[in-house]
Amino acid sequence: MPGFELFGALEREETNKVLRTGVLMRYGFDGLRQGQWKAKEMEKALANRMGVKHAQLLSSGTAALTVALCAAEIGAGDEVIMPTFTFVASFEAILSVGAIPVLVDIDDSLTLDPKAVEAAISSKTKAIMPVHMCGSMANLRALSALCKEHNLFLIEDACQAIGGSYEGKPLGSYGDMGCFSFDYVKTITCGEGGALITNNSKFQKHADHYSDHGHDHVGNDRGKEEHPFLGYNFRISELNAAVGLAQIRRLDDFLAIQKANYTIIRNELEKVSNITFRAVPEGGIENYSFLSFFLENREEAKRVQTELTDAGVDGCFYWFDNNWHYYKKWEHLLEAKSLGKLPKEVIHGIGKQKSNNFAASDNWMGRNISVLIKLGWSSEEVSKRAQTIAEVVSKHTRTTP
Repeated sequence: MPGFELFGALEREETNKVLRTGVLMRYGFDGLRQGQWKAKEMEKALANRMGVKHAQLLSSGTAALTVALCAAEIGAGDEVIMPTFTFVASFEAILSVGAIPVLVDIDDSLTLDPKAVEAAISSKTKAIMPVHMCGSMANLRALSALCKEHNLFLIEDACQAIGGSYEGKPLGSYGDMGCFSFDYVKTITCGEGGALITNNSKFQKHADHYSDHGHDHVGNDRGKEEHPFLGYNFRISELNAAVGLAQIRRLDDFLAIQKANYTIIRNELEKVSNITFRAVPEGGIENYSFLSFFLENREEAKRVQTELTDAGVDGCFYWFDNNWHYYKKWEHLLEAKSLGKLPKEVIHGIGKQKSNNFAASDNWMGRNISVLIKLGWSSEEVSKRAQTIAEVVSKHTRTTP
């Protein structure tokens, strides 16, 4: 991670096919595009790789989450449960449809704690949105059982975890819908882009229409298409889709590189005592884009992260005080700071959470360091990095004999 590290001939070949036609829009212009339909090709390739019936390409991962919520007809006043650790796009998507993001504690998987989720379910809850942060997954079996018990939707935010799996199913395919990001720093990239996958034909139809101003895409004259309901513009371009098409074909190669580099670093860190590794739910396989571990306390974790940076080890994240990924810096959400007026239900729903105690999340995030696993490292680079990380961490712990 990220896929841009290995841009090459395949990406250039697919984008040049589009540039030769001059048709950058995914819809229409049939006579000019010379048979090139890159968005359709990537949707087919993604659906096949994820083992689902449908895939809808979109302009971003945020768009994918937004469209997924709308496809499930979630809107004004509805509540969507999400974790305290994620990227801000998760709650931005919820707010964009008029729904209320309900923050819930994480556990040692760095994802939603099923017990905390159960306690947060109310009569207004419509969906649970687990976020598979840093390449690993939530306990989807437990969350799926809660959804079935309470008649809720399970919408997987798999934007950071493409290629991982749970109980033999690719992440994103376990719930009612799964969402991916293909922005510039994801395991595979379109430059900018995202996707929604599902086995539900109604959700796919909703996503298809909603993401293109409500066009029903019936017939071959775009101007005569009907609009059965309101929609917005969340389309991806053919040029972005062409890059993604090349990258999805390389996904398994990327995953193999990530796993190899991850394993080298993990093997070194396993020699260091008094650290523990992120819990992966039974039946889960990470996509190995990050290696996450816990130190004994918050002060130690912060000190180690600083020393790793000083030692030239980039890509070591201390999420606890990160501006974008942890609730403690989401004052714009918790104080409902918006350029436009938010609905009263949303303001009230957010306001109730300002005094919530997320001590369990603080315990895990405060002690966590996540190491980004890159694709472009040479064998010498990854070995040196592994040794440096282990040396820095071991200064603050006791090494095994």
